[in-house]
Amino acid sequence: MTTHNIGIIMNGVTGRMGTRQHLIRSIVAIREQGGVELDNGDFVMPDPILVGRNKEKLKALAEDYNINRWTTDLSEALEDDRNVIYFDSQTTSLREEGIKRAIQANKHIYCEKPTATSLEGSLKLAQLAKDAGIKNGVVQDKLFLPGIMKLKRLLDSGFFGKVLSVRMEFGYWVFEGDWQEGQRPSWNYKKEEGGGIVVDMFPHWRYVLNHLFGSIKSLSAKTATHIPKRVDEQGEFYHATADDAVYAIFELENDVIASVNSSWAVRVDRDDLLTIQIDGVEGSAVAGLRDCKTQHRVNTPKPVWNPDIENEVDYQTQWEEVPDNQLFENAFKIQWEKFLKHVYQDDAFPWDFLEGAKGMQLANLALKSDEERQFVEVPELDLRSK
Repeated sequence: MTTHNIGIIMNGVTGRMGTRQHLIRSIVAIREQGGVELDNGDFVMPDPILVGRNKEKLKALAEDYNINRWTTDLSEALEDDRNVIYFDSQTTSLREEGIKRAIQANKHIYCEKPTATSLEGSLKLAQLAKDAGIKNGVVQDKLFLPGIMKLKRLLDSGFFGKVLSVRMEFGYWVFEGDWQEGQRPSWNYKKEEGGGIVVDMFPHWRYVLNHLFGSIKSLSAKTATHIPKRVDEQGEFYHATADDAVYAIFELENDVIASVNSSWAVRVDRDDLLTIQIDGVEGSAVAGLRDCKTQHRVNTPKPVWNPDIENEVDYQTQWEEVPDNQLFENAFKIQWEKFLKHVYQDDAFPWDFLEGAKGMQLANLALKSDEERQFVEVPELDLRSK
């Protein structure tokens, strides 16, 4: 048994997502478990170098998690042959340039979505990566959430029969920042900096819907900026120029209709921050991030509409939980392990830059639908679609 160290440039890990999910719960967790096991019994051990603009934050993270390499000089990290993979979780407006530099340095690349702030930019990166012959991937973590995996298990088993419709509800209240600090960075609400819930979430919805049901044929979307003024990290008021909510209808393969609401200005009264309900002829299911419950055709009650009496029916108890039946690990960690195997032993990894570009395509079409106030078609996308 041999352990192979693999240098990973981690650019932008001082941010919330980069620190919590990619550094602590993925790379550090993989290091603590002894690496990723390969088919031949060897192990791949991540050897990260933390990159960012804030020297103090980088140093503190490195000390806290026993990492001996960090730098504020990206060029230095890219020039080091020890580093094989470049990872980017910077703000969206900075990511495209970082990826271009990594391609020029001939690094394999794994990054957060979206890869760029425009569809044209995303497709260009996909073409550059293909031409350079480097392996590339985009984070699509929702596919590895226990709730989504349980839904896929139900779909593959034929539990629903003919699927009729999907209803997705996502969101929570993000504080405005005046009387209580906001949970999201201010750039999320600035269109000029790549912000907006459409750009942030529609790339997720694209791969989730495609994974579960097949391709999206058309969509209609209405965006909103419900909270027009917020307070930034310096305590200063600013005007929100990006959308903080979007309400959409998707037409999917096999005549399935999906209604998807996403909002950072909604208070939660449901089982989870994300819930997905699938209704089919033979049965229905509702999944959150981790749990999933079902109601089969033979167990479906017959509710009676009568507003003149108190409701005595506890609808929540009429559903049955789907058992775990397996150990579910952190969704980000699972995909990191798959990418490391893709790089080291050429395992399949279908979530490449082109898949990432399809997410940006859907976001663009949603904004177009909102502007034109009509349904828009979703054409097939490939590297010739420039």
